[in-house]
Amino acid sequence: MKHADIQTLASRVEGPVLLPGDEGYDEERTGANLAVRHEPEVIVGAARAEDVQEAVRFAAEHGLAVAVQCTGHGYAAAAQGGLLVTTGRMAGVEVDPDERTVTVEAGVRFEQVIPAAAPYGLAPLNGSAPHVGVVSYVLGGGVGLLVRTFGYAADRVRRLELVTADGELRTVTADGDPDLYWAVVGGRDNFGIVTRLEMDLVPVDRVYGGGFFYDAGAAPGVLSAYARWAEGMPREMNSSVALIPMPDDPEVPEPMRGRHVYHVRIAYTGGAEEGERLVAPLREAGPVLMEALRDMPYAESGSIHDEPPVPVPFQRETTLLREVGDDVVRTLLEHAGPQAPVPCVVELRHLGGAVSEPPERPNSVAHRDAPYLLSVVTLLFGVTAEDTRPLYEKLFHALGPFSSGAALNFLGFGANAGEERVRAAYAPADLERLARLKAVHDPRNLFRLNYNVPPAASDAPPAH
Repeated sequence: MKHADIQTLASRVEGPVLLPGDEGYDEERTGANLAVRHEPEVIVGAARAEDVQEAVRFAAEHGLAVAVQCTGHGYAAAAQGGLLVTTGRMAGVEVDPDERTVTVEAGVRFEQVIPAAAPYGLAPLNGSAPHVGVVSYVLGGGVGLLVRTFGYAADRVRRLELVTADGELRTVTADGDPDLYWAVVGGRDNFGIVTRLEMDLVPVDRVYGGGFFYDAGAAPGVLSAYARWAEGMPREMNSSVALIPMPDDPEVPEPMRGRHVYHVRIAYTGGAEEGERLVAPLREAGPVLMEALRDMPYAESGSIHDEPPVPVPFQRETTLLREVGDDVVRTLLEHAGPQAPVPCVVELRHLGGAVSEPPERPNSVAHRDAPYLLSVVTLLFGVTAEDTRPLYEKLFHALGPFSSGAALNFLGFGANAGEERVRAAYAPADLERLARLKAVHDPRNLFRLNYNVPPAASDAPPAH
């Protein structure tokens, strides 16, 4: 690229155009995971949809791959070279209480949507961490805090504005362009960059939420007890359990400091009295170190998981599980329990309920029959991603007989994020259809970072 070309690009966009070594370049390319940092040749900090169009056209003219980042929670691999579009400046939020919808620009986080919807008794299907970006989360499926009650966030998408590989801004709906809608909602950034997204809100203003903490050493049977309890719960009961190595830090409440703890998280959309009755058996799973359950405004639901909003370096991997019986529990504790060679946070999220029902507007989010999502995370403080490789390989190999695919937004990075793992996130027929549509809408493979759609088999059926 010539300096004059960069100057021309900068004159056409409202946001900044940054090169390596420029002030602000490092901050602009940094997302939530400090272990995965893009190294683009040029960054466009988009302030409007037209900036995205100019960036895509520039990349196409100069043979550059295109990456996009909002908060950076979900990308699987760092982009080496190419052009990075950052969308954090595109922060418009419009709630329509009559239609029960919200329209967001590409850089909006759920922590902006939740308070905007709350005055109308409405809520988005956000995840456990409100500081996650809306668009990438939703397009990757969106396993939300209320996932059993209302299904995937992706199933609520009404309309998209999408910059495609030709630099055009297109409006995409399930009725107007069903193939492209199906591909983008579930296929994430393989088909373009979404600049605006309209989705349904749900009529929720309060939840009975919070959780229990147990000492893992004093209550070794919590995982099994949780799984037995969860199987009998109505769809209004949304829950998960995590095994967490707590640091020996003064900021950690004293009862949990320096211990491995189980944290059972609850978000019940029914009444508080019924919620209290339903969770009562969990108190018998073992001695409770701390309990924090209450009827709360949905606007405070981020406190249920209480995930830190600051960027940290981490490794992770995921699988969907057909069951959580004794063999699965034994495998988890053997490989990733308190005696693991590197510390891990092990989380099981209960699915089922509305997740298993087909969406009104078909999309490419797969594996809807899996009852559990397993996520394993290691904070890379004092250990490297390479240090985690043996543990992750052994654990997920041992879980193979119980696995039924992967969740796209939770996939790992680096050595764990190859083509095989991306394939695991889709049904085989859907993956072939995605590859065919990719060839139609992005024949030069301009959008090729993160979870890239593997090429279609030569004898695959045509897209339909």
